[in-house]
Amino acid sequence: MDEPTTGTVLAPLPWGTRIVAGAFLTSGVVHLVRPQVFRTLIPRWLGDPKPWVLGSGAAELVCAAGLLARQRWAPGATAATLTVIWVGNAKMAIDIQQDPDSSALAKAAAWLRMPLQIPLIVWAWRSPRR
Repeated sequence: MDEPTTGTVLAPLPWGTRIVAGAFLTSGVVHLVRPQVFRTLIPRWLGDPKPWVLGSGAAELVCAAGLLARQRWAPGATAATLTVIWVGNAKMAIDIQQDPDSSALAKAAAWLRMPLQIPLIVWAWRSPRR
């Protein structure tokens, strides 16, 4: 005779967690499929950017899976990854600002995206855990 299962029903993931996981899934795939998109974000002193781009893409995919599975480590790892990405985005904004061929719109967009990462970090940190 089969015994009844007593599984725990989890509440749906918050929208913030879904947004971060979706962004990381998308970005992680792009990192692996088109790594050249992210090469300029890697500081020269780190050497060849390819392993850094591929590694960060893999990290994003692992973090997204962890968030979706409500793994205990995932919120902290995702928030830390977003913080490192923030540094890369700051480098990109500075580089664009110094490029005389960059449009005013590109320069503004590069800086405007910086504060938009704050809610992503908060949502990642607040993601539910099992």
